[in-house]
Amino acid sequence: MATKHNWTKEEILEIYNKPLMHLLYEAATVHREHHDANKVQVSTLLSIKTGGCPEDCGYCPQAARYHTDIEGNELMSVNQVKAQALRAKASGSSRVCMGAAWRNVKDGPEFDNVLEMVRTINKLDMEVCCTLGMLTENQAKRLEEAGLYAYNHNLDTSEEYYKEVISTRGYEDRLETLDNVRKTNVTVCSGGIIGMGESAEDRAGMLVALARLNPQPESVPINALVPVEGTPMEEQQKVSIWEMVRMVATTRIVMPETQVRLSAGRTDMSREGQAMCFFAGANSIFAGDKLLTTPNPDVNEDMEMFKLLGLNPQAPFVKKAQPETVEAADSQHLPKGEKPKWSRPGHTIPRNEEAKAKAKA
Repeated sequence: MATKHNWTKEEILEIYNKPLMHLLYEAATVHREHHDANKVQVSTLLSIKTGGCPEDCGYCPQAARYHTDIEGNELMSVNQVKAQALRAKASGSSRVCMGAAWRNVKDGPEFDNVLEMVRTINKLDMEVCCTLGMLTENQAKRLEEAGLYAYNHNLDTSEEYYKEVISTRGYEDRLETLDNVRKTNVTVCSGGIIGMGESAEDRAGMLVALARLNPQPESVPINALVPVEGTPMEEQQKVSIWEMVRMVATTRIVMPETQVRLSAGRTDMSREGQAMCFFAGANSIFAGDKLLTTPNPDVNEDMEMFKLLGLNPQAPFVKKAQPETVEAADSQHLPKGEKPKWSRPGHTIPRNEEAKAKAKA
């Protein structure tokens, strides 16, 4: 059966609002048709540069304009990253995702170091993912040469609600970044966050935008907002497990081939709740004590849960062959010193402005 790309918001809402047992059964059936239901990919998320981000994302404790307890750090060294990757591999992870609190990638020594990190981890026979903000086609090609397996750039929410979350970059910039990644052989990882005050219609709208990408993202993270003191969303009510289960199940039905990632918010989920998410089609988790800056279950707890549920960690490069690494000296794609004009929409978001003012007080 061909993958459907022309989903409408109404069709997705109809799925999302089905009686829960019907929804679970349908999602589990789709999941088993396209994936090994007892295999879950384990990834480790590593913050290689924390804090100081110039963006105003309402959910993010790394934004420089808000006052949170996040300790910033400069870019990690290649050796530090290698040590963390080896630790992750020993604990069962098959993928390392490196995140830097940047608005966009800039050519120069820091990006050169990140490329070396990608080469180093790929040579450890692990999948490498990066989330570095917006990037150009040439930068995407340089990452591809280094051996990058996946690039993460979340849409976060629907295009309509996005304007209530972020004012410093446009939705179209996110789509353009994903388009630049698609001009390479690097796989796309893109999803969003629920619990930011959006409606069910907005959740459906985000899935419409993701499903219409052709091909659809190989990986879709579903995050539950973790409200952090000092951010504009510190007072947000946490989403219920039932909303997470519905969102995972709907994502699985709409994007059958995709790896659905159960991401931020797992510390608030019981094992029973997580088991329901796995049954509904989630087949990837992030392991380790932190997801960039927010708490995450201990890897040993996860392995105990896997044992209890009869789940096994997925080996690397099951969905796509391991990329080859081209050494820096042999690179065909040299830095161009580009200065792209990524948009700054310029509207104001009252709660973001309030949090900014509070941080200055």
